[in-house]
Amino acid sequence: PAPQQPEEGAGPGACSLHLSERADWQYSQRELDAVEVFFSRTARDNRLGCMFVRCAPSSRYTLLFSHGNAVDLGQMCSFYIGLGSRINCNIFSYDYSGYGVSSGKPSEKNLYADIDAAWQALRTRYGVSPENIILYGQSIGTVPTVDLASRYECAAVILHSPLMSGLRVAFPDTRKTYCFDAFPSIDKISKVTSPVLVIHGTEDEVIDFSHGLAMYERCPRAVEPLWVEGAGHNDIELYAQYLERLKQFISHELPNS
Repeated sequence: PAPQQPEEGAGPGACSLHLSERADWQYSQRELDAVEVFFSRTARDNRLGCMFVRCAPSSRYTLLFSHGNAVDLGQMCSFYIGLGSRINCNIFSYDYSGYGVSSGKPSEKNLYADIDAAWQALRTRYGVSPENIILYGQSIGTVPTVDLASRYECAAVILHSPLMSGLRVAFPDTRKTYCFDAFPSIDKISKVTSPVLVIHGTEDEVIDFSHGLAMYERCPRAVEPLWVEGAGHNDIELYAQYLERLKQFISHELPNS
């Protein structure tokens, strides 16, 4: 069960954060005060659970984080608090339709509508401008991230264990995109005009390392990638070079004035 459950509060979209006794991670009051949760609405009329983690109030950048497949905001919250404070960024995240407290069903069209609603909420509710937003996608989260980045310019894009397309994951010998293929990120990445950092484990057992390489090679503005020797699909964050590369990219390779 998810450790937290946003509840509708007074006012439009307002929520409060409730932690169950069984939460894996018990938060300090200071950490709880830094987390704001609310509901937004997508263009496909789904209720979208959103979370803003104010880890670094004086920081220029906010990560718009699209998480992986088998998690929700409740499970990711402690990771966001730790990551944001270490790389000196605020973090905005959301649950895909049908995940966590978001309504509707998971689908490709909903994924794209979900990140659109998250982008608009971050811009309007918090007044964060595109040049201060870093889009971060992990695994399936790279799909809506690439889609949005191909349509809007932002400060930067980080692709963590990206996939070329759904069919290419299931059938590695696929060499072109068919009309029935889902998540064709490989065909959209060339339209991304922002700097892109690709991160992939060389021993990824879910999305082969070749996907990360191919996405990197198609990026018009790719920066030096991070290939984590020996890492799989779900353990890249445990390697020291993960945080080191993120800090280097955000603090030194992007403008910070």
